[in-house]
Amino acid sequence: MNPAQLARNMKILEKYVPGQAVELISKWIYDFDFKLKIKRTRSSKFGDYRPPLPGKNHQITVNNDLNRYAFLLTLVHEIAHLSNFLKTGNNVAPHGREWKHEFRVLMQPFFAMQVFPPDVKSAVEKYLSNPAATSCSDIGLQKTLKNYDEKDDHILLESLNQGSIFEYRGMRFSKGAKRRKRYICVQLHNERSYLFSPVAEVLPLPDIQ
Repeated sequence: MNPAQLARNMKILEKYVPGQAVELISKWIYDFDFKLKIKRTRSSKFGDYRPPLPGKNHQITVNNDLNRYAFLLTLVHEIAHLSNFLKTGNNVAPHGREWKHEFRVLMQPFFAMQVFPPDVKSAVEKYLSNPAATSCSDIGLQKTLKNYDEKDDHILLESLNQGSIFEYRGMRFSKGAKRRKRYICVQLHNERSYLFSPVAEVLPLPDIQ
């Protein structure tokens, strides 16, 4: 392992993952031989994994706006895809039992290091009992992780009363009724309806007269 490269990786990772996890993740970047790219916010995903093209490294991307615990969980999620690819290629389902096994195994060192605070540890352990394609689908886990986001004027959609007006990505909506796991919200500009996750972070606005 190149000491200079390891030191460089650690310096970058210190900004994004809990301190106890920095050294191991830096080592995995070297051992698994992947390129980590930190991306701007993407509404459709927190991260992704791409197998190597001829002459290229594996590539993993993670959004830059995740808090340290969410970033670590997303990164390990994608490393599990890489590890699974090395063992099985494209011969198994992307989020099948083989990937779930890899994900659980790769997460164990971070529990041993006591990286997570108790509430996050409990939520992650529950999630890992049957991890989904994205942690976004686990509302309990997302609510717990959001407790560690940097605070601003945004709040979770579920905390607003029905009929409340809010802003989301520069557009204004009115909160409607809940349909199964999501809320029906109407964009005020075009009166179209959209489904929102209960844990979508929105900016509450005063009622429009």
